[in-house]
Amino acid sequence: MKNFKDKIIWITGASSGIGEEFARQVNAKGATVILSARRTEELERIKNSLTNPSKAYVLPMDMEAQGTFPDKVNEVVEKFKQVDLLLHNAGISQRSYATHTSMEVDRKLMEVNYFGTVALTKAILPFLQKQTESHIAVNSSLAGKFGFYERSAYSASKFALQGFFETLRLEEEENNILVTLLCPVGIKTNISHNALDGSGQQFGKASAMQEEGMSAEECTRQMIAAIEQEKKEVIIGLGMQRLSVKIKALFPEMFWKMIKKKKP
Repeated sequence: MKNFKDKIIWITGASSGIGEEFARQVNAKGATVILSARRTEELERIKNSLTNPSKAYVLPMDMEAQGTFPDKVNEVVEKFKQVDLLLHNAGISQRSYATHTSMEVDRKLMEVNYFGTVALTKAILPFLQKQTESHIAVNSSLAGKFGFYERSAYSASKFALQGFFETLRLEEEENNILVTLLCPVGIKTNISHNALDGSGQQFGKASAMQEEGMSAEECTRQMIAAIEQEKKEVIIGLGMQRLSVKIKALFPEMFWKMIKKKKP
């Protein structure tokens, strides 16, 4: 996608953080944004604060209510006739050791982060296949490239996303559907506050990685640049975080010695 002017962009998880900031930036570039999340009042707030609020549409949805997705897709298609970019941004994180994490939490993260994202993709895919060109961008995570303390369920869900969308990229290239995997790390959002602990309660604490990390504004700018350049994957973060995947691949023993020292 070379530019965003007059494009139709559907954003899940649009009620806060990166989703909210992405909506602001692309709407300022002239795009029409479809804002989806569970909290209708927050979506309305964001719509009314945009540069071009007339080019925004509130479409509440719950990533666990996957039976509603065909109707949501139909509503979008009937109203806008096209979807140029679908940004999968909805998701939830986790902060607990695997041994202290209930299976209910493991299942919830897979349901929201993986199955919800895949279900929406499959619901809209037949429509995208009929378009001349379309783009799917997935807000994955560096946790989708390697595991880390207190992220067993979260990392597993992101690994699953990586596998699904790398496959989808290969399969749908013939239909001119582009796929960009966005892997941020250490971004200043409320992801740690909103994460679940091992029992399924809200973690409610700030993480040093987020507090000392990149702003959501800068992260979003880099995401937009990656989409404009039609990159297949991009790692977004500060300092050595951006190089961690390369270090793991080239110097695995050194990588594991380094990461063991990074306890939360």
